[in-house]
Amino acid sequence: MSEKKKFTLEYAIRSSPRILYSFISEPNGLAQWFADDVVFRDQTYTFTWDGEVQKAKLISVKENKLVKFRWLDDEPYCYFEMEIVQDELTNDVALAITDFATEETLQERTQIWDNQITYLLSVLGA
Repeated sequence: MSEKKKFTLEYAIRSSPRILYSFISEPNGLAQWFADDVVFRDQTYTFTWDGEVQKAKLISVKENKLVKFRWLDDEPYCYFEMEIVQDELTNDVALAITDFATEETLQERTQIWDNQITYLLSVLGA
């Protein structure tokens, strides 16, 4: 089994950081684009896709800036993070995704994020 490596993707998003933050941090916001169902209890998010359940612990949060989760069933060093990046000159907003994948699953993971962010953009009307 090959080791997972960190990768980062960045997506331009026409939205205010405050609105975008609600979509990456609140269960009802996440449920609109990231998973079919999201429940938050005891610092743990339970995500459901097509009946498959995965739990993640919220390990870091900065209001209107970033959320960082660790899958409970993943390697201890692995996490996924969604960070709102705003250009100081243009005020353009982007969402930077940091995740982990093996060499074999990198393309698939990237495709999944591309698809999720496409949903997010349609929900935001961006």
